[in-house]
This record gives sequence, structure tokens and C-alpha cells, in this order.
Amino acid sequence: MATLELRNVNKTYGAGLPDTLKNIELSIKEGEFLILVGPSGCGKSTLMNCIAGLENITGGAIMIGDQDVSGMSPKDRDIAMVFQSYALYPTMSVRENIEFGLKIRKMPQADIDAEVARVAKLLQIEHLLNRKPGQLSGGQQQRVAMGRALARRPKIYLFDEPLSNLDAKLRVEMRTEMKLMHQRLKTTTVYVTHDQIEAMTLGDKVAVMKDGIIQQFGTPKQIYNDPANLFVASFIGSPPMNFIPLRLQRKDGRLVALLDSGQARCELPMSMNDAGLEDREVILGLRPEQIVLASGDAAGLLPTIRAEVQVTEPTGPDTLVFVTLNESKVCCRLAPDIAPAVGETLTLQFDPAKVLLFDAKTGERLGVLAPSQSVENMGNVTRLNRN
Repeated sequence: MATLELRNVNKTYGAGLPDTLKNIELSIKEGEFLILVGPSGCGKSTLMNCIAGLENITGGAIMIGDQDVSGMSPKDRDIAMVFQSYALYPTMSVRENIEFGLKIRKMPQADIDAEVARVAKLLQIEHLLNRKPGQLSGGQQQRVAMGRALARRPKIYLFDEPLSNLDAKLRVEMRTEMKLMHQRLKTTTVYVTHDQIEAMTLGDKVAVMKDGIIQQFGTPKQIYNDPANLFVASFIGSPPMNFIPLRLQRKDGRLVALLDSGQARCELPMSMNDAGLEDREVILGLRPEQIVLASGDAAGLLPTIRAEVQVTEPTGPDTLVFVTLNESKVCCRLAPDIAPAVGETLTLQFDPAKVLLFDAKTGERLGVLAPSQSVENMGNVTRLNRN
């Protein structure tokens, strides 16, 4: 195992072209599982290739342990990589595919046999060792590709979207297998994906990328609960975070935001330093699971608003209910036994301490609403005449 540190890593493909990677800084400890996540074209696979040595960086340093490997060839970096395409040798058996790299390194045959047996047992493919890749399913081929990497026992494993070619059910199964495998091996791992669910479930640390820049680096919990900007908040989470446009207003000497459902209004006082924020356009961010049906116990303590149900989507474990606030579609994640009818009016509430605010122009995080402990006067709901 080894630590991995990227120090101000840059990558460009030529003078006059924009940087593909820009000032990448991150560090993970021995045995940690790092996820590089972001949309297509964000630079995550390029960064992976730079770590592997398949592409040269144009600035900065890549440290594996205490060694700068930036100028080393891939074979000297002591890494193993699994690609999106399985890249198995079609004329070789599963056993021969797994042991191929070990033979290239001139390992004794007895040691090779022991290593193949270890990997096959770990991945539960002992019964497939004599088959050819063409006789295997997609999930089985992926296990063989992983087995070929695992047989190396490198300092770092690199996975470049290894599950993207699998169907949805098999992808979930393989995700669990990969997590179990990492828990057993405890080897430093870097994993590239565009799937935010994979990022949240697999990673010890997550780096969210956009346009060659790391937008935020932290634990999955930090990324989910405390996103740095509008992009991170929108990319992580399923269903995604609700974004409601607001204009901050001055009322009775205090700064407030107004939610309007078409049936009622709810004034939300701000607790942040409000200097220069009056008349500013902001985006309110609220996760679907943070919007619940109003209960009598919280009456008067949490802001509430009445809203008409536009659409319902039963998913089994949840019921997704869509309403309109400030002319924006808002998703509420309710208990599965709640099945309101379209057109029904619900009284909804949320904890303002969990609501985030973002600048509407820059997307940068501004802060939160007033904490829930001081909201006795919050949730001032006004009925609207619907003449």
C-alpha cells in the first residue's frame, strides 16, 4: 500500500489550448478509496491516465508514497489498472489471462498458481478458470479483468469506469463486490465514474470535477451535506437537490426570503450577515428528503407551507411528490405509505438549518437560513386570495 498525493498537477495538449487539468491538489492515505466523479469531459479519466503514466503531466508532481513518479513509465509505478473495456485476450483462458502479467514478471510457476487460486477465490471465479472470455457474461468478464489487476498486488489500484458497460442490476451487485473486495485487501484505490451513486457508496474520499478543476474534495457525507457550490449540490444526490429561485427582501428591519406556492406564502428570515444582500437573487437548495408533511409536534417551530400536488411517483421505498414553489418544480421524498392524489393540498415543513443558499449568478455557496432553535416566529403563512 502507499499514499497518493497530487501537487498542483496541470495538463494541456499544446500551446494556445485550454488546460485539461488545472492545479489539481489532493491527497489520500494508505488504503483509502478515492472516487473521481464528474460529467463527461470534466478531466477525470485524463487525471487517472496521468496517475497511471499513460499521459504525461505538464506541471506539478504525482507522489506515490514518498517517491515522485511524474516522469516514470507505467511499468515502474507499481500500479494496476482496470479499464472500462475489459481488454481480455480472447484466445487465452481465464487462468491464462490472470497469470499473463505474472509470467511477464518471471514469477515462479508455483507462486503464479498460488496467486491465481487466491484471486479466483476472492472473486468467486474458480469454476471459470478454464473458459475463454467469449464464453463469459459481462459481469464475469469484468471479474476476470479485476482478477488480472489483483494478481499484481501493486501499491495502487486504478479503476476507470469499470462497471459502466454492465446492466443496472449487475452494476449494483458488482458495486457491492468491489466494496467487499476493498475491505478485504485494504489497498489504496482510485476509481473514476460519472455515476454519483457509485461515488457515494464506494468512496472514502470523493473529488468532484468540472472543466478540469476539482470543485470539492472530502468525504461522501461532507460532499452531500455541505456542498461547496451549486454544481456540486446539483450533481450529487438522487433525486437531485431542489433549487428554488428567491429574491432577498427587507421587511421590518430584517432580511427575508419569500416562498410562494400559489396557495400560500412563507417568509423565511435570514441569519447570515446580510450586508449587501438586499434585493439579491439567490437560489435556495433543499434536499427532497428534508421536506416532510407537517406534524402537530412541530407546529409553530418549523416553517410550513401549503402546496398542491402536481405529480406523484411511487418508487417502492419512497413516494416522490412534486409541488410548485416560486414557479419551480420541487420534489418531496415522503414515506412509501403516503399516496396523495394529484390536486390534493399538502401542508409541508422543513428544517431551515438544513437549507442552503447559493448566489444565482456565480453559483457559489452563501450560507444557511436561520437555525431551527430560533424559528418561533418563522413560517408566517399567509393565505392568498385565488380570485
